[in-house]
Order: sequence, then C-alpha cells, then structure tokens
Amino acid sequence: MAGWKGFTAAALLLLVAAASPTAAQTPPVEGIQIGLSTDAVSITAGFSGADLTIFGSLENPDPLVARQGRYDVIVVLEGPPRPVVVRRKDRVLGVWINLESETFENVPVSYSVATTRPLQDITEPNSYKQLSLGSANLYMKPADETDSPATIEEFTAALRDRKKATGLYSENVGGVQFLSQNLFRATVRLAPDVPVGTHKARAFLFKSGMFIKESSAQLEIRKSGFEQSIFRVAHDYSFLYGVFAVSLAMLTGWLGRLVFRKD
Repeated sequence: MAGWKGFTAAALLLLVAAASPTAAQTPPVEGIQIGLSTDAVSITAGFSGADLTIFGSLENPDPLVARQGRYDVIVVLEGPPRPVVVRRKDRVLGVWINLESETFENVPVSYSVATTRPLQDITEPNSYKQLSLGSANLYMKPADETDSPATIEEFTAALRDRKKATGLYSENVGGVQFLSQNLFRATVRLAPDVPVGTHKARAFLFKSGMFIKESSAQLEIRKSGFEQSIFRVAHDYSFLYGVFAVSLAMLTGWLGRLVFRKD
C-alpha cells in the first residue's frame, strides 16, 4: 500500500512538472538586423542623386507568419539634425518681402523612407506617432514655443512641403522586398543635394500591425576629390578661406573691368 501511495505521488509530481509554464520552452524572441555594404559614401560636385541599397534579416521569424505575409519592415535613412529657419513672404507695396519667420531646432536635413506596403496598411497612425516614424510624424521643435500653435503648425507644414518638393524627404512604397522568409532588401533615395555628415539607417519590424523591434546602423556621406579639399579648408580655416574668397572676387572684378572697359 505504501508503495502504491509513493507511485501515485511521483506520478502527480510528473504531471505538475509537465503542466508547469517553466517546463514549456519559451518561443524565441523575434528581431531584426540591418547591414550596410559600406560605412561611407563619397559624392562629387556632379552628384545627381542615387539609390542606396540596405540589406537586412529577421531573427527567429515565425514560418507561418512569414508565409502569410504578416511581417512588415520600414527602413529609414535619416540625415544629420540641424536648425532650420522658415520664412514667409508677403507682398507689400508691390514688393515681396520676408515678414515672418520660425526657427526649428534639430530638424533632420534629409529623411528617406522605404516600406513593404503603404504606411496606412501596416499599422495604426498612433503607432507611427509614438515611434516618430515617417516625415509626417517627425517632431519639429520650435525655438520659440511661445508662438501660437496655429502659427507653429503652419510653418511646420510649410517646412515639410519644402523638404518633399526638393526631394530631401521621400517615401518609396514597396522599396522593401523580402528575398526569403528572413532576408530583405531596402532601397532608399539619396537626393541630389543630400547633406554631408553622419546619417542614421533605422529598420522597424512589424508583425500583424504590432511593432516588434528596431535596429540601426550609421552611414557617413562625404565629399570627394577637389570639392572635399575645399570643404575641409572652409571648415578648418574659415577665416583664411573667407579672406581668399573676398580677394578672389575683387581680383575677378578688377580683371573683368580691364577686359570689358570702353576706351
């Protein structure tokens, strides 16, 4: 009888252990990684824009979710932040002059987005606001926050429209393509006047509309050749560069006067 009770107790312990959550294997956490073929891009004065390819992979993807196409990836290439002044012109006595202006701090000079699908089909608008994802959801911090909200909103919209018109803010729907269940390729656009400096590539993973994880990498864009030499001198020896520029302008004007003077 004692042996039977011991056997029953051991069986109950095995059943409890099997039903315990700690005994079950925890599914692996999904993630995302991106990689750049180079950490620096050199451009010349004749640069007219280009497409930059970014490769990435999903970590521990669910095969069923992948087959159903419920994974979405958004890749962003964000330029260095700088202050921007937005001015509004009005016509006064037949002349267009700047009457009002608004200064914004730490605005990304460029912002290129590539997506698997249209943004509205991936997740809810509130998710984009929480992640500050997409040019429409970037927070443009005004230097003077005492201005009226309507004025700040008006200048913010004008700043975004100007960036889009010049190609510095762009969106490439379908620019992210899955090459397999866990490998993808993203194509983002570099505008002709893309700024030099450190750019940040960011990849966002969504699963059935839910944000899962983010990964990032840095990219340096710099000038090359003769333009790079001038750029370096202008920044490292700004005073001497200014004196040289003024002297060259005066010399050019004097030579032009000699050549085109009328006797």
